Amino acid sequence: MAFDRYVAICHPLHYASLMNHKLCLHFIYWPWAICFVLFPIEVVSLFQLSFCGSNIIEHFFCDFAPILAIASSDTSLVETEDLIFAIPLMFMPFVVITISYLCIVISILKITSIGGRWKAFSTCSAHLTTIFIFYGTQITIYIFPVGEDTFYGKTVKSLLYTVLTPFINPIIYSMRNHEIKRALQQVMNKKSNANVYPMFH
Repeated sequence: MAFDRYVAICHPLHYASLMNHKLCLHFIYWPWAICFVLFPIEVVSLFQLSFCGSNIIEHFFCDFAPILAIASSDTSLVETEDLIFAIPLMFMPFVVITISYLCIVISILKITSIGGRWKAFSTCSAHLTTIFIFYGTQITIYIFPVGEDTFYGKTVKSLLYTVLTPFINPIIYSMRNHEIKRALQQVMNKKSNANVYPMFH
């Protein structure tokens, strides 16, 4: 989506030729392929750890960092692997997205009209909000999995990307849909009318 916005705003005349079917397939295929190659390696490494102490995971789901926290053997190798794998899986996509949006901001600032700037920025704001919530929390949890963070701190961070991000995604993107905006406006008008004239209901 970041590349789509970048091409649409920075190279609008080349959009149809750049955002073709083949490129979209590459955007789908390569993330899945990288995950299928890297994740089994990390799972095998986790199975090599010893768990002789408590089997209670202080988390609301079986996540990577809480598993390392209850391991009784040395977890430095698994942590190093996790850091290395996080570079292609999380850090590099985040950097590419950030660079794309920096180029977009530079292009938007070159637009002379305020209305044009606002329209261009509004097309990116929803995606940008979701990206920073999702990647910000994931980077702090998975690139730095075992730190001095408290149980509640890790839980709140996990809630941000497992619950909040999927929850706000449809809300954020729906607010850009004119039909949903119109329906929401009608609902709000009905409520305000009901509050003004309660005797007729």
